[in-house]
Amino acid sequence: MAENYSETAKVYPTEKMGQFSILDMLVYFEKHGALRVSDLHIKVGAPPTYRIDGDLVKLKGPNVTTDMSKQLIYPLLSDENLSKLKNQYSVDCSYRLRSLQFRINIFKENDGIAAAIRALSLDVPKIEDIGFANNIWEDIVNLKHGLVLLTGITGAGKSTTIASLIGRISEKHACRIITVEDPIEYIYQQKYSIVSQREVGKDVKSFLHGLKEMMREDPDVIFVGEMRDPETIAMTLMAAETGHLVFSTLHTRDATGTVSRILDYFPSGRQAEVRNQLSLGLAYIICQKLVPKKDGTGRIVAMEILNNNYACANLIRTGKIEQLYSQLQTKTREKPDEKMITMEKHLAMLVKQDKVDLLEAKKWANDLKAFTDCMQRE
Repeated sequence: MAENYSETAKVYPTEKMGQFSILDMLVYFEKHGALRVSDLHIKVGAPPTYRIDGDLVKLKGPNVTTDMSKQLIYPLLSDENLSKLKNQYSVDCSYRLRSLQFRINIFKENDGIAAAIRALSLDVPKIEDIGFANNIWEDIVNLKHGLVLLTGITGAGKSTTIASLIGRISEKHACRIITVEDPIEYIYQQKYSIVSQREVGKDVKSFLHGLKEMMREDPDVIFVGEMRDPETIAMTLMAAETGHLVFSTLHTRDATGTVSRILDYFPSGRQAEVRNQLSLGLAYIICQKLVPKKDGTGRIVAMEILNNNYACANLIRTGKIEQLYSQLQTKTREKPDEKMITMEKHLAMLVKQDKVDLLEAKKWANDLKAFTDCMQRE
C-alpha cells in the first residue's frame, strides 16, 4: 500500500454505523455478495456510493472531502501505482480481500481523486448457474480453435461468463491456458489444465506484447482481457485462425454492432482483409445484459448469441452485416450450426417464465418492435 496511508484508518463518519475505513467499505461486499453489490464509487463532493442490483445507493453520511478521498483511496495503491497516478492521471490495479478480488480504477477529475471499485468473487460461478439462453456453452467448452467474443456494457457480467467457461475448460481438458488481463480479475485454479495469468503493467507491457509473447508459450486457450486497438484485434484474430481457442471482450450491445465495431477499427483499405479473417476465425458472439429480477432478489442474464455458421461467415465476408440479425431470428433449433437467439427473444422468454417484469424487459430490449413480436409469438 502507499506509504503513510492505512487501509484500517477510520476515515468516513457514517450517520448510524460509526467511522468507516476503506477496509470496512470493502467488507460490505463480502457481507452482501458481489453478485448483488457490484461496485463502490468514491468521489469528492458526494458520499461513498455502492451499486446494488444495478442501482446507485449512497451511504448515509457527509460528502467525501479531498483529504478523506486520499485516506480512503491511497491505501489501495502500491507506491509504484501512486507514482503512476500522479504522472499519468489514472491507474488500473487490483486488490485482494479474502474471498473477493477487486478491480480498481483510480483517476483524477475536476473535484480531485476518484475511485471506481468493482468486486469479483474468487469463487468462479458454475457455468450452469450463469443463465445461458440455451446449452451453447457445452459446444464452446469443447472447441479446439476459434474466437469467442463476450460483449456488453460495463458491468454486464462478461468477465464472470468468461471465467465460468475457462473454469470448465480447465476442469475438462488437459490444456495450456494463458491470459492477458488489465487488471487480473478472477483467479483461476490449477485443475486439469495449466493456467498462467499475466497482468498488463505488472507482468507484461501491453495486450499486444502479451499476445506476441504468447505465441512462443505453447498456449491452447488464450484470454485477451479486451480488444482495445487495431493491432491487438489483428493479433487476436490471427491467434484464432492459427489453431487456438481465444476469448476476448468488447463494449458493444448486440452481435451486428460487434462485427461493425471490429471493422470500424480499421481503415477502409484493410476492411475486406479483416472481414475475411473474422469470417474464418470467429466462432461465437455472446452479447449479454444483467436485468433486474421481478422478485427484487438481484439480476439475471439476458443474452444474444450468434453462432458463426457458414451463412453468417458468408455475410461477414461479403460485408452484409445488417443481414446477420435475420440469422439470429431463424437459426434457433438445437442443432450444432444453429442454437442462435436474439436479445429480444431471450427477454421475452424471461418475461414468460415470470423472472423479469414486462416493463423492465422493454427497457433492456435493443429493438422494441422485435421484442413485442417475440412476446406475441412466445
